[in-house]
Formats: sequence, structure tokens, C-alpha cells
Amino acid sequence: MKLFGERVVMSSNLTSIQDVAQLEEFLSEPTDGVVRTLGSLDGDIVVLGVAGKMGPTLARMAKKASERARVKRRIIGVSRFSSPSLENQLHAWSVETVRCDLLDPGSLAKLPDAANVVFMAGMKFGSTGQEWLTWAINTFLPGLVADRYRDSSIAVFSTGNVYGLSPVAGGGSREEDELNPSGEYAMSCVGRERVFDHFSRANKTKMTILRLNYSSELRYGVLLDIAQRVNAGQPVSLSMGYLNTIWQADACAMSLESLRCVSSPPNVINITGPELLSVRSVAEQCGKRLGKPVRFEGAESGDALLSNASKSHELFGPPRVSAQQMIDWIADWVSKGGSTLQKPTHFEERAGHF
Repeated sequence: MKLFGERVVMSSNLTSIQDVAQLEEFLSEPTDGVVRTLGSLDGDIVVLGVAGKMGPTLARMAKKASERARVKRRIIGVSRFSSPSLENQLHAWSVETVRCDLLDPGSLAKLPDAANVVFMAGMKFGSTGQEWLTWAINTFLPGLVADRYRDSSIAVFSTGNVYGLSPVAGGGSREEDELNPSGEYAMSCVGRERVFDHFSRANKTKMTILRLNYSSELRYGVLLDIAQRVNAGQPVSLSMGYLNTIWQADACAMSLESLRCVSSPPNVINITGPELLSVRSVAEQCGKRLGKPVRFEGAESGDALLSNASKSHELFGPPRVSAQQMIDWIADWVSKGGSTLQKPTHFEERAGHF
């Protein structure tokens, strides 16, 4: 990766990302497609749930793309902001912030109007044992948001977990496949989709529903989980023996580009990488790069949480960063003791208990 002024140019032969500042610059680099899309859209962008793992990347990318397209617009990130440092960081990136408890209808009503909304709010980890809150955030809140922003275009983040396990030999679930969620988290995410679908049809609100599975970067994601276990000498579980993943920058880029594909009823789009990855193979590659022996526990099953994202690749182009490149960067990051978000993905969970 080379820096030319403010623009980051990705390089396939980049062997190492040096620090968090370089990583965050890299993650927020928009594609040409995002610049074109945000150049063609009118109005501001509100990002609901901006304080999550992907929200800051997406908001900063939206700001960069708007500036390159020479479009003057507000990018507004909404969250409770339990971390003041994140709010300050967003301000440094020229992203406005609004503190809001989205479950409070009065606070939600006072949020700024915007022609474009990215809905990233959701609850996954900690959902087991707090099922009532999980359903409130994942299913009740979407109705409030859909009603509040009925005149906006809305890109809704969802998850590939709504499909349930699919045969590895089938190449992953497609958008038209029947949903078969396992566990209350995945069931509540089906509820989220159904509620947005209802309001889209009732109010003619144009939307996309983005079934993401999974996003990875150097500080978070299933590839990092595997590399960390190998580096620590811990066994790697094979209970979920196969996976898809996508570089977080590419997931954010496709999500922003989806604002040009909104429709009523919602346009459903899977977002992930093209590779079907073997957990065993990923662990062995990490072991080789880290100089560590690899231990496994359990055995692969014939099914896994897998998505076929060929529709998104046709719409937005293939991801810029391959799974192999991600593995190389993450192994290097782990070997250097790079910082992480300390949030394991629990990718091996087959029963949907998060």
C-alpha cells in the first residue's frame, strides 16, 4: 500500500500493515464504485449504530467518498457512545455524531432527517441470557427506525445466520433460499428482516437487506480467532469446519454501494468473499507463518454457515482483498503482538447460542 496525498492505493504485494493508524486508513479507503455511488446520491447519510466494529470504518469511508465525488453532505453517526474516544475519533474524521438511545422513541424522533440511512444496530454477543433485549434491539427497533425514516433509502445490515447450516458441497446459501435460523439470535435477525420488509411494502420505502457473513480485519474476525489460537498453542475447533469471510473495507464498500440498489420490497444481497475456506487449512497456514505447531479438536461436519455472494460480486465487483492476503496480514499482525478488539467471534458455535 502506498500513500499519495490523502488517497490510499492498495497493493497486492503489501506484506505487512504497520500500525492501527495505517490499518484504519486502509480500511476506510473507498472503491471507485463507492465514489460514483455517493456522487450520484442526494442528501445526507445517517449511520445508526455507528459505534460497532464496522461502523467507524463505514462512516469514514462515506466521508472520504463524498469528498472525492465533490459532494457536500453530512455523515452523521448515531450511538449511545459509551466510549468518548471513539466519538472524538469520528470528529477527527469529519463525521458528525449524535448520542441517542435508539430504543427511546422520543430520542429517535429527534434525530436529523437524512435521505440515506445505514442501519447497523444489532445485538449478537450476549444474546443468550438476554433474549428479551436481543428481540427488542433486533426486531422491535427496526419497526421504529423504518417508521421514522420512511421517506429515506435504507441499507439494513443483517446476517448469513438467518439461513442456518447449509451443505458444504452446495457452495453456500443464496438469497432466494428458504431461511432456517438456529437459536434466538438468528431467529431475531429473521424478525428484523421481516419487520423491515413489512414497512418497506407498507410505506414504499426503498431498502437493501445485507446478509453479511463474516467481516474480518486485523483486530477482529474469524481469521484472527484462528491465528490467535494457533499462536497461543490452543487447539482449533473443527466443529464449524468451513467458512466465508470478507475484508472489512470491501464489506463496507459493498454496503455503501447498495444504496444505489434499494427497492421496495427490499433487495436482499449476500455479502462475503468468494472463497470457501477450510478452518483446518487456515490454521495450518497460520501455523506455518507463525512458526507454531497446530492442534485441532473435533471433526469437520458436512454443513456450515456458508453464503454464496455471487450476486453482490456481479453488482459491485469482487473484493479487493483475497482471503489469502488476509491470512498473511493477520499472521504478521499476531506475530508482532498487534492490538485487537478482544472480541472473539465464537465462529465454531453450531447451535446459535451467542
